[in-house]
Amino acid sequence: MSTNPIPPRTAGSRLRAIVAGSSGNLVEWFDWYTYSATALYFAPVFFPKGDQTAQLLQAAAVFAVGFLARPIGAWLMGIYADRAGRRAAMTLSVAIMCVGTLIIAALPGAATIGVAAPAILVFARILQGLSLGGEYGASATYMSEVAGREHRGFWSSFNYVTLIGGQLLALGVLIVLQTILTPEQMDSWGWRVPFVIGAILAIAFLYLRMSMEESASYLSARASGAELASTRLLFTHYPREALTILALTAGGSLTFYVYTTYMQKFLTITAGFSKEQATEISAASLVVFMLVQPAFGYLSDKVGRKALLLFAYGGGAMLIWPIMTGIAAAGAPSLALAWIVTGILFQSGYTSVNAVFKAELFPANVRVLGVALPYALANAIFGGTAEYVALWFKSNGIEQGFYVYVATLLATGFIVVLTMPDTKRYSRIVED
Repeated sequence: MSTNPIPPRTAGSRLRAIVAGSSGNLVEWFDWYTYSATALYFAPVFFPKGDQTAQLLQAAAVFAVGFLARPIGAWLMGIYADRAGRRAAMTLSVAIMCVGTLIIAALPGAATIGVAAPAILVFARILQGLSLGGEYGASATYMSEVAGREHRGFWSSFNYVTLIGGQLLALGVLIVLQTILTPEQMDSWGWRVPFVIGAILAIAFLYLRMSMEESASYLSARASGAELASTRLLFTHYPREALTILALTAGGSLTFYVYTTYMQKFLTITAGFSKEQATEISAASLVVFMLVQPAFGYLSDKVGRKALLLFAYGGGAMLIWPIMTGIAAAGAPSLALAWIVTGILFQSGYTSVNAVFKAELFPANVRVLGVALPYALANAIFGGTAEYVALWFKSNGIEQGFYVYVATLLATGFIVVLTMPDTKRYSRIVED
């Protein structure tokens, strides 16, 4: 293979790469979160039996099934991205997401096709899970690789800017629909509109990703003749790194979903707000969450990734109980929002460096697989089940037990962070 040096990126090409990687990521997460944002409306369509909590519990179970597909997508697409390139994997993931979203948009309800409706919903959600499992590792790695050494924390934080932006866009579309449609129209067909929008956006950004430049890290790894990515290579050569990601994702992902997708339901069924109020409060908190990511990412370039992770896990573990009980008793939307913002500021210590510290743990030839697979495994087990576990605790009359569960995983993450190096100082991303 050629050993010609890879020319450094210009500021313009670096910015174009970040935009191309993050914009497709935005669409992927919009499609993924549309399910959760509209679940209050479509749960009775596919699961007509039982009260609202029972219907949401079944919808949350399907949400969790999608997460179970993410490790498979992460494994297959991670190997593919490390072998065929980041661009190829990121393009394929958008295409798969488009198909799954279109299926949900057009799927008849249980009243029309019976038990086939929830079965097909599960299939579509599995497709979305496969797509997102591949998307996260490829996009997080790509954005970290093209960001540049000096501002890697800042630029890679846009991975979560677009991730949160996708969820915010889903809620924004829902708010617009709630404004212009009647409740009956929303229950009947209005909830399908965001899925149609998501599929159209996925097609548009598919073409943008096809024109992306490949990362220098991938090109250098292929030119060097380094061993090709495999599951054996990951777990025999980098077991500590993989276990570190597994442990930190458990608490980090769980808490993220508490403050985002589950919070909309919590505000309705526990805090007593209307569907519309819950959606508006969630949307406002997500705006703050999205906007603070670059600031925390910039801070990590100054003080290191480890300091922010200690802040997130330590502070999050101590505050989850008072924050959740404060939201439950808030009464006023502004007070509930203040409690949520307090939680997400601590959570931002994790989300802002979530992509970069994981990418910095691995060499380029196994980087996407290393970032994606342990993250997806922990995300499936703890993040994907967040709503289901929370609703299970509530349905059994012990809702506060869920707060203890979250605090325990965060405290475990805090201990793990104490034992890991600061990846800003010991990064394995050597290309700039």
